[in-house]
Amino acid sequence: MLDESGDVLALVEVPITTLATPDGGVELDPADVWSSIVTAGQRALAESGVTVGAVGIANQGEAVVAWDRHTGEATSRIISWQDRRSIGVVERLRDYQVELQQRTGLALDPYFTAPKLRWLRDRTPASSVVTGIDAWINRQLLGESVTDVATASRSLLLDLDTRVWSEQNAALFGLDVDDLPRLVSSAEHVGTTSAFGPTLPVTALVVDQQAALIGEGCLTAGDAKCTYGTGAFFLVGTGGRAVRSAAGLSSSVAWTTPSDAAYCLDGQVYTAGSAIRWLEEVGLLDSASALDHQLAEANPRSPTLCVPAFAGLGAPHWSPESLARFEGISLATSRADITRAVVEAIAAQVAVIARSASHDMAQPLTRLKVDGGLTQSTALLQMQADFLQLPLDVFGSPHATAFGVHALARLGAGEDQALRAPAIAPSAHVEPRLSAHEAADRIATWEAAVARTVEEAGQ
Repeated sequence: MLDESGDVLALVEVPITTLATPDGGVELDPADVWSSIVTAGQRALAESGVTVGAVGIANQGEAVVAWDRHTGEATSRIISWQDRRSIGVVERLRDYQVELQQRTGLALDPYFTAPKLRWLRDRTPASSVVTGIDAWINRQLLGESVTDVATASRSLLLDLDTRVWSEQNAALFGLDVDDLPRLVSSAEHVGTTSAFGPTLPVTALVVDQQAALIGEGCLTAGDAKCTYGTGAFFLVGTGGRAVRSAAGLSSSVAWTTPSDAAYCLDGQVYTAGSAIRWLEEVGLLDSASALDHQLAEANPRSPTLCVPAFAGLGAPHWSPESLARFEGISLATSRADITRAVVEAIAAQVAVIARSASHDMAQPLTRLKVDGGLTQSTALLQMQADFLQLPLDVFGSPHATAFGVHALARLGAGEDQALRAPAIAPSAHVEPRLSAHEAADRIATWEAAVARTVEEAGQ
């Protein structure tokens, strides 16, 4: 909970468990998700001891769920953004991928909402409606299925230029456009909720990564950020222009107000923090807190490479069937060498995404703002600065998303007349140390391994 100056009054986090299935599924228990939201909100209100003016809600983006259209009760598990089981839906629509990309700005990939909606629709009774997770949560909070335009732009169902649902796209996926949630802007009075105790106005709805873009103060075209959480999510603002990527990135709505809209380009590493967690689970890393200590023990000249396709590859490769790949392993390879290969792979993929963004915008990036749990690793930050050949500014709080939602909620409540970024100084500044030539060589070697991975997946 934040006050009008952006100071933190209360911070409550309620963890939830993710279940990965052998067939590429990644699921959440909707009861756990709803309970975590209500519990966190109620505890934050109690701990703050202040009167709350408005509520803003960020959501997970491309996750979906089925729910009873009369009661609102969830009738399926939540299908996470990492879930790849809708590959079959994607393959059936390959002939339409250029048309879809032009209309929506997105690649045809299981990562986005519509393929998962179709997959879930095929496994759900007609008495249920299938929507993004945010529309279901908003149904519980507000009594109405609504979504903001920025979240909707991650669905493959929104016309990116007109910012309304596309009947053509809904028809391609066999979905009823009348079942899609009502569209609202990211900053407006949407309704009220009493889920947290007192009846409170809800004045902001937005997808999490776009919220972090705002939270880090990236309000101008060319401003870029990367959040290192479960995945790594790179976004760069393009202002009022919806750029169609020629380099494999996604184009989305960054945020909207009732009178204005901003756009962004983005790319994602599907497994960043989750790849580090995998290293722990298989015994290659003692703990995430020991990451830098273990990286210091690695041989910097080790030939070990990793392609971190633990949940497929996103932008700019778009290979959902790819599997993680390790190369250059010998009897001399240590646990530390494998860990270093994974971390370097995360940094390399972000660098490739950033290079693609510069190509699409026809201008170089000048710096990257970063946030998220993995930014606690100074080794990762140094690798990232080296591979980008750019300085990094580390956001001075681990909660950039919350600060972005706060800014939108104030705007939606009429407390601010324009979108205002939080005044938070960077906690660290990292300059590249590696030469541009050596950085380019390392990335080229890694990209060759990616090409082999993608080729193998397509066979």
